[in-house]
Amino acid sequence: MQEQFIETWQIHNRINLYLLAGISPEALQDCPTKKGRTIGDQFAHLHNVRLMWLSVSAPDLMADLEKIERGANLGISDLEGALVESGEALEKLLRRGLETGKIKGFKPSVAAFLGYVIAHESHHRGQIMLTLKLAGHMVDKKIQFGMWEWGTR
Repeated sequence: MQEQFIETWQIHNRINLYLLAGISPEALQDCPTKKGRTIGDQFAHLHNVRLMWLSVSAPDLMADLEKIERGANLGISDLEGALVESGEALEKLLRRGLETGKIKGFKPSVAAFLGYVIAHESHHRGQIMLTLKLAGHMVDKKIQFGMWEWGTR
């Protein structure tokens, strides 16, 4: 059962990366409101929230990870690299949690933590998709449907 939790996290993270790969570089600057986050900032936010949880629950897993400042205007490959690295660190946190039965700083359970992180990031994926649509940079239909193909991601 523990490997199914890890596999769920891995699939979820690959879906984030799949969406990011389907976005045009110019669309990273799309923003829904004057004070909102750009698409690039939304992806950076996912990375940064992961780091926040790591700093609370397992600071030793943050050794080579750095926060992305708002407005950093990173490219797709930089954002991808950050999400891969923070995704691997979060996987290690989940593995530890499954071994010990808890995630430090989070209640009620490791399974609930996984659900929380996936719900949070999926919320932002929805915001990203809406922003892209409103800005006229909607991703290809293959990617729109592909994000729901958990059996092949």
